[in-house]
This record gives sequence, structure tokens and C-alpha cells, in this order.
Amino acid sequence: MLDDQKNLMCIDDWFSVIAAGCELSTGALQDLREVGFVVIPGPVVPDALAHLVSAYDSAVACANADDLSEGSTTTRVHDFVNRGPEFDGIYVYQPILEACCRIIGQPFKLSTLLARTLRPESRAQGLHVDFKRDAEEWPMIGFIFMVDEFRRDNGATRFLPGCHRWSTIPEVVMNGHATNQSEEPRRSVQGAYIRRDAEAAINQAERIRPETLARIGLLAKYLLAI
Repeated sequence: MLDDQKNLMCIDDWFSVIAAGCELSTGALQDLREVGFVVIPGPVVPDALAHLVSAYDSAVACANADDLSEGSTTTRVHDFVNRGPEFDGIYVYQPILEACCRIIGQPFKLSTLLARTLRPESRAQGLHVDFKRDAEEWPMIGFIFMVDEFRRDNGATRFLPGCHRWSTIPEVVMNGHATNQSEEPRRSVQGAYIRRDAEAAINQAERIRPETLARIGLLAKYLLAI
């Protein structure tokens, strides 16, 4: 494990250690570069998923108003770094970190980690750009952990393959969830990594709780920039 490395490492050391990993396949990396997205297994084993689902529902139900965002089709709960140990393994998952090394190409950090629930019988979301190519913080690696199965009938995320490589990007393109035709919510945990010198959506050093700080390892602290 990466946390078994030396206790004292500078930023470039951590980047080099992560980049030396080989858990992201060549094919997955090629899809990420050319198509713009890839589906990979993990980081939660099937036997642990029921416990995570229970923790997810509890965290969403207990979230205070400041962290809760109700959109027209989805409910978001921000700052899932502090919601419990069940979610700690998501943002330190090695294949995602290797993708950050290859795509961002320099030391990086977690910008945000949140829960997003697509409510039952919600209409489709318009295709849109999450992160514009000319944004100061570009590039960005985003990820979605599927708490529930993503299906055609329950509002799976839609992508426009290859549009991240266009020289110019229209205002309305790239991704967005489909219509949730089912009577059940479609739950996920979503996050994003950005360059280490860019401004994160959540200042983890200010938000980190003592109990979170006590349980996470050195790798997590590096990714949270604390």
C-alpha cells in the first residue's frame, strides 16, 4: 500500500510513487485519453456494498442544510470526506490516482467529494460541460462511484465520446444524466481532482474533522492537501 511508504515525503515524491503504479490498464488509459471516460471495477468489494449503501443513506439523511443542495432532479450532499470511514477508500483508489498522474501530469489534489442522488421519475438533464477547457484549473479528472447500478431506465450518465478533444467546445455538450423512468432513486458518490496549485471547490484543511484526521492515512492527507 502507498501508506507504507516513507512517512516524510515531499509533493513530488508522492506524485512519483503514485505514478509508478500499474493498476490502471493500458486499455483503460487509452479509452480515457481518446474517448474521454472509462468504466472500471472497484473500489468497494460486492460484500461491502450493502454497508456502504446504508452509510450513504444515513449521511444524506443527517446532512445539515449548509451541505445540502436540492436541484430540479438531484439531491447533493457535499463534503463526503467527513461522512464516515465507509467512503475513505473511494478517493484514494489507485487506478483513479494513476489516471490523474497520466492526464493531469503534475501533482494534484482532491477538489470535491459529494453524494448525488437522482430522484425517481426525474427528467433528463441537458448535456453540458463540467469543466471548460479554458478554465484556469484545467485539466480535471472527475469520477462517479455507482452506489446503485446505472441503467438506461434509471438515469445513467450520458457522455459524448471524444468531445474533450475538440478544439472548441460548444456550451451544451459532453455529459448529463438520462431520464430516471424508475420509481427508485439512483445514488452515486462523485468527485474530482485538479492541479495542486489550483483552487479546490472544498477547502479540506478547513473542513476536516478531528475524527477524520485521526483515521485517514498519509496518502489521503496528501490528496486532501492537509
